[in-house]
Amino acid sequence: MAPRTLLRTCPLCEAVCGLTLTLDDNDRVLTVRGDRDDPFSKGFLCPKGASFGKLDDDPDLVTTPLIRDGAEFRPASWDEAFARIATGFAEVTAAHGSGARAIYLGNPNAHTVAGALYLPALIRALSTKHIYSASTADQMPKQVAAGLMFGDPLTVPVPDLDRTDFLLMLGANPLESNGSLCTAPDFPGRLKALRARGGRLVVVDPRATRTAALADEHLFIRPGTDAYLLFAIVHTLFAEGLTAVRLDVAGLDELRAAAAEYTPAAVAGRTGIAAETIRTLARELAAAPTAAVYARIGTCTAEFGTVTQWLVDAINALTGNLDRPGGAMFATAAAGGIARTRPFRPGRWTSRVRGLPEMMGELPLATLADEIETPGAGQIRALVTVAGNPVLSAPSGARLDKGLAGLDFMVSVDRYVNETTRHATVILPPPRSVQSPHYDFALLQFAVRNYARYSPPLVPLDGRPSESAVIARLAAAVSGQPHDGTGAASPIAMVDELVIAGMLHKAGMSERRAELDGTDTTEQRIDLMLKLGPYGAWNGGELSLRTLLNNPHGIDLGPLRPRLPGVLRTASGLVELAPAQLLADLPRLRAGLAADAPELVLIGRRQLRSNNSWMHNIAGLVGGSNRCTLQVHPDDASRLGLGELAEISSAAGSLTVRVEQTPEIMPGVVSLPHGWGHSSSTTQTVASANAGVNANVLTDDSVVDAVSGTAVFNGVPVTVVPA
Repeated sequence: MAPRTLLRTCPLCEAVCGLTLTLDDNDRVLTVRGDRDDPFSKGFLCPKGASFGKLDDDPDLVTTPLIRDGAEFRPASWDEAFARIATGFAEVTAAHGSGARAIYLGNPNAHTVAGALYLPALIRALSTKHIYSASTADQMPKQVAAGLMFGDPLTVPVPDLDRTDFLLMLGANPLESNGSLCTAPDFPGRLKALRARGGRLVVVDPRATRTAALADEHLFIRPGTDAYLLFAIVHTLFAEGLTAVRLDVAGLDELRAAAAEYTPAAVAGRTGIAAETIRTLARELAAAPTAAVYARIGTCTAEFGTVTQWLVDAINALTGNLDRPGGAMFATAAAGGIARTRPFRPGRWTSRVRGLPEMMGELPLATLADEIETPGAGQIRALVTVAGNPVLSAPSGARLDKGLAGLDFMVSVDRYVNETTRHATVILPPPRSVQSPHYDFALLQFAVRNYARYSPPLVPLDGRPSESAVIARLAAAVSGQPHDGTGAASPIAMVDELVIAGMLHKAGMSERRAELDGTDTTEQRIDLMLKLGPYGAWNGGELSLRTLLNNPHGIDLGPLRPRLPGVLRTASGLVELAPAQLLADLPRLRAGLAADAPELVLIGRRQLRSNNSWMHNIAGLVGGSNRCTLQVHPDDASRLGLGELAEISSAAGSLTVRVEQTPEIMPGVVSLPHGWGHSSSTTQTVASANAGVNANVLTDDSVVDAVSGTAVFNGVPVTVVPA
């Protein structure tokens, strides 16, 4: 059989780029190109996407279930693996109750149909409040701020990149990350287009990143001080009469009062940005025909992450740019789910050991090790991990590594035996990406243009269960339900029929069940969500699964449109500019303004050919610029007497790491990339040969953003000495 060309969406980051794949007669990917006919990505391809075939066919992938037998794993059948899981969870539950069960969800779940549609069933089956994810090591402050301001933590404004005249970007490096909570394929091209049409780009970052190099202006800022800068901009907008609020808002006077003390002069010394520069930023934002402020992971994973995200959208509102073309807008995702009807309410319960608040149904990752180590009712004794490696991604990673080794039972759904899954009792591997369907349920909620694309499986499963079927069966096994049924009695079919019936009943369309299209119940669920969505065939539009199958390059659904007040779910029905929970954190912010700044602080950094730790097992994605080095400014290196190696220490631990001197980082700041620190005890041969060091040995899980509970990875006080 001759090589054949097939289409699918790249699942490797948030950019949702279209791919054109060439497969051989053994169903292996020969070549990868950008899909030039995709109306959103238009052929853009990054190094990660170009490596799709190598990731999909990595010889180190787990391909059959593994069961721990003493210190080693042995291959097992699917039936044996699930029988072992059912027995293990039953034993833990009998001894300790359902409160001893926990789940951790890694970042890749945001990129899979299985993660979007079937993890809710697994979470319900575990019947526990011990729910943890990568969210509280990444974006939770943004979602909490959105929840408090707009009533729904999924109602997140994104910069209207293709129409804005002025973009202020803080703590984001999309030329290497491809964007985050801002789905924008070819982010670099969109920023270049902004400047080409006469717009202005200002980047605020402690590093002169590749994104900063593209900007009209780059401002160094001391890590963790973004809230002070933004408050000073708010102060200036009020003080100079530059506000132009267009929306119905609550809390305007309270916001004005809160900003009163944060004058540009008061924050200049703390931020490292001159007072007049801050005033100029405020004036430029107010004067631009359209403008948007966008801040991401560097500001979320800092001491005042939620306050910072609040102020981002407060400025967008004050300048008249919230929900306005060219400003910060809300995407209209095509696949309709169950809409929130009640206002977002954070902190409905707290963690057992440290009393940290619940957010969006989960507890902060920073307290997972506490909950494993600390005896008593509710101590975690059994854990499920899905597509994650928290030993490398969570704060105090070495402590978590030790805690996982002491669990009674652990199940991991994962492609690899990695630093986390090596502790599992059972590993359940998902199939290859080309064997899985793809629809970006989560990411298209944050897209800079409305768009939809569905990729059906390109290669048969050949007897393997789909990832969705694995998770549905796991849900049945951990809850003590029958898990070995087939056909209509299989766990996945039973989950799907329950969900489909519920959605049809809620929509008053139960009689239309037979009209749903698709080769299986998973596709029928997708068809239902599209038909009931805002562009849907059952909602006055034309969109359905069949429409997307007939348009395999995807469909452009148009530019972002104003959506307020329709999407608001606040109790007041207004945009809340001064939420009480955020005002309550201001005494802590005020105290930080007066405190002495640490002499040296650590930040993370993105790398072009790396997303998370699991991408380090491909030779083409490690080496070159993707090195695990400690970036240090030459002045600091000279002052500290550093040579080739340095010992870096924090309150949490110490590491010895190779030094990279560069003027691209501001003095007083050092940087380590995340996702490294690979172990020789895994089966990832390339990763273990390029181990690097785990930056999270240095991050302290006792230090969190008080409002969201998110771990602080940026602005960690450290000392550095020659090694």
